[in-house]
Amino acid sequence: MNKILVWDLPVRLGHWLMVAGFALAWVTGESERWRLVHVFAGSTVMAVAAYRLLWGLIGSRHARFADFVRGPVQALGYLRQLLHRSPPHYTGHNPAAGWAILLLLALALASGASGWATYQELGGDWIEEAHELFAGLMLIIVGVHLLGVLLGSVAHRENLVWSMVTGRKQGRPEEALTRPGLLAALSMLAWTGLAVWWLAR
Repeated sequence: MNKILVWDLPVRLGHWLMVAGFALAWVTGESERWRLVHVFAGSTVMAVAAYRLLWGLIGSRHARFADFVRGPVQALGYLRQLLHRSPPHYTGHNPAAGWAILLLLALALASGASGWATYQELGGDWIEEAHELFAGLMLIIVGVHLLGVLLGSVAHRENLVWSMVTGRKQGRPEEALTRPGLLAALSMLAWTGLAVWWLAR
């Protein structure tokens, strides 16, 4: 196998926007002074998650859910093999990562929607409690995801974090992307900017 382009620009850009947005939203969550920053950060996470759902249906080969979302049996089987240090190599996301991605997107939308409702003073205290619950669950899934990335990097002798920066991973030449997805990445930025502006009003 060779180093090939696997992750297009929308996947990489969306990934790091969600990382930065979630981290900023988490550290400003309890501060009244930084409330507007918290709202902008949370709105960014929500907007990118919504775009990523669409890109998972119409995006490039390895970005599509059909490429990496598998049943729970396959996901658990991969985790067992990972713990035994003999997991199969996937050019795109592995089955366990696929479930983590779905959970993260769902929680990003749920925490974002409940946070927006709280910001607009809709629904009362239970909405705020739901927002905190969803954000806490998302933090747990993030931690599990990071552990999986670490174990996968060691098992495959491949820096999976760096691959999400460069877009390149080990794979067969015929699996390589031919276009980086520049126009789609620009559309993601435009959509995110408009969505954040509307949500944070």
